[in-house]
Amino acid sequence: MTFRNGLDSLLRPEDSVLVLIDHQPYQLANLNSHDPHMVVNNSTALAKAAKAFGVPTILTSVIADRGGVIFPQITDVFPGQEVIDRTFINTWEDRQIVDAVKATGRKQLIIAGLWTEICVAMPTIQALGEGWDVTVVTDASGGTSVEAHEVAIQRMVMAGANMMTWLAVASEWQRDWARTEHAAELSEVLVQHAAGSGIAFLWEQQLLKTPVPSKG
Repeated sequence: MTFRNGLDSLLRPEDSVLVLIDHQPYQLANLNSHDPHMVVNNSTALAKAAKAFGVPTILTSVIADRGGVIFPQITDVFPGQEVIDRTFINTWEDRQIVDAVKATGRKQLIIAGLWTEICVAMPTIQALGEGWDVTVVTDASGGTSVEAHEVAIQRMVMAGANMMTWLAVASEWQRDWARTEHAAELSEVLVQHAAGSGIAFLWEQQLLKTPVPSKG
């Protein structure tokens, strides 16, 4: 196995392209590896982080007429953007998707979707075999069972994929708080979607604005 390590292995927004796969009602209805609320929250947070950092994001569904359209929480992040609807279960066999990814010129392919064991694993394994640097965002994905999700992760790791959570992805994109060009947008994503971390940030802001009581 080739180990992923060193500074160059970390994600960079200028080299990243995100593909969000099948975040649809049908898949969510049989999501049993995670709390569905969490997956909607995390996939939306990932989409917002990608937009904040200027990371090209490709949205795709499978037979949306029957499975339902992509969650509006996600499509609202990219108003007017086309969602590519497929018949292929394996996204990476759909030429439209592959061509859209290649057109970005990016090399770090980031994938999240429903379900992990099918619609995430298939394109991840194929893309790895074709030489792509693939990261799977596990908490913006989910499977039909805990076992299905975990076995899929093991399978993709053995194939050479990198596993991360959405907040870790956003943090690698930010990398340095001295890089202020996207810090405000990222902070807003944290407030909206990072639960305790977001609330702690607001609390910190409150404390910074609260005068220290003077000794009487």
